Amino acid sequence: MKRYRVRLRAVAVDDLLRLHDYIEAESGAFVAAGYIERIETACRSLMNFPHRGTRRDDLKPGLRTMGFERRATIVFTVHEIDVDILRIFYGGRDMERLLRSAGDEA
Repeated sequence: MKRYRVRLRAVAVDDLLRLHDYIEAESGAFVAAGYIERIETACRSLMNFPHRGTRRDDLKPGLRTMGFERRATIVFTVHEIDVDILRIFYGGRDMERLLRSAGDEA
């Protein structure tokens, strides 16, 4: 079985840090750390099954999204040997608007 390399773009890391801070403020450090760990596990799972999720060619060719625990969305692209995690959106953020306005950064 081919294994892909999963890479988080800097903006996706920033998304995780902001999400951690938000959850920590609302529910405590233990809950925040557990949630972020589960998201990171979901991202790493793409190394074995990278073509999961929903294709979103309407936003950008090759873009895929994968829901996480009904509250977050992992946005990524699949390449020859890499899976690039572009963004991680939480809650009611307008993912489509943010991705369209990001252009090639997303």
